[in-house]
Amino acid sequence: MDNNTLLQIAKEYGSPIYVYDAEKITSQYKRLTKAFNSVNNLRINYAAKALSNISVLKLFNSMGSGLDTVSIQEVQLGLKAGFKPENIIYTPNGVSLEEIESVAELGVQINIDNLSILEQFGSKHPKIPVCIRINPHVMAGGNTNISVGHIDSKFGISIHQIPLLLRIVENTNMTINGIHMHTGSDILDIDVFLYASEILFETAKNFKNLKFIDFGSGFKVPYKKGDIETNIEELGKKLSKRFNSFCKEYGKDLTLAFEPGKFLVSEAGVFLAKVNVVKQTTSTVFAQIDSGFNHLIRPMLYGSQHEIVNITNPKGRERFYSVVGYICETDTFANNRRISEINEGDILCFKNAGAYCFTMSSNYNSRYRPAEVLIYKGKPQLIRQRETFEDILRNQLEIAM
Repeated sequence: MDNNTLLQIAKEYGSPIYVYDAEKITSQYKRLTKAFNSVNNLRINYAAKALSNISVLKLFNSMGSGLDTVSIQEVQLGLKAGFKPENIIYTPNGVSLEEIESVAELGVQINIDNLSILEQFGSKHPKIPVCIRINPHVMAGGNTNISVGHIDSKFGISIHQIPLLLRIVENTNMTINGIHMHTGSDILDIDVFLYASEILFETAKNFKNLKFIDFGSGFKVPYKKGDIETNIEELGKKLSKRFNSFCKEYGKDLTLAFEPGKFLVSEAGVFLAKVNVVKQTTSTVFAQIDSGFNHLIRPMLYGSQHEIVNITNPKGRERFYSVVGYICETDTFANNRRISEINEGDILCFKNAGAYCFTMSSNYNSRYRPAEVLIYKGKPQLIRQRETFEDILRNQLEIAM
């Protein structure tokens, strides 16, 4: 995705706009599968919540990926994109029993993360195999909002509740066919992940009918030059060896599953926005763009960093800018960031915008959500139209006054 291509896309389809590179998505998928090529049975379930455009889902399906979903709507999207039900895993949190039962009717793999629903579901549907989400009480993640394996997390069944879990399984005579964990996002320390994996292996010994063990994901990607990232190759080598050893102990070959989202699509996406105003105050130079946290909330929500490049003037003299949006609250993407000199009308490119960016966008301030473009086989293709005023009004009802 060179600057000229991106500028042409912004000119043709307008800004703000999200652009994704299918080639980068494909290379990340191949990198992950290659890292675990010594495992007999590997299943990569792409986490749909990261980027759920149906064209992106179809791309993953064409590569042989499975799909990780957290809502019945994501399941329905996956089925429409061509995924077979048996290649979809559904891992909700805090949803109703009715939704879980509706998903089960679609034939996808159910993953349950609390004892109450496990007992209710097992009592009513003992013949439907389910996966169990375990909370290993291992802290991982770059931010408290994305760390889900600690002891106070709402996610998963505590390893200290295993006796209760086993009692429910015995009483309902249900079948547990998978064990799952997810410690959090932005994993830096492979040894911490491997430690959590040992807890999962130990837990797995309690169940005799397993078909797979799902290790979640949360692999860190680089957000800027020289940034630390999860060493997938080292993790693949160490975890594959341990997994193969466990399969021998267990007595049969299980499937090793992951559910990456950010790792597969983050670096493949960019967000393009136009500079409306360059505003000099007594202490700061603001570059005010035609967007806000209604389109890209991660910096405000997580404190995430996105490298910002002025692709209109990439070789200009660098100056310090605070890049802000047009929302009525404080709406900051970057503070005092070195960026090539910015003029009004320039296009800024936010990198690492493929994961949890468009999917978390909204119509706050009654703004339209952006368009999306996928560069597929070298050709930019519109995969979502920019919203219109009719979209804002579509489900609203006017009452007589």
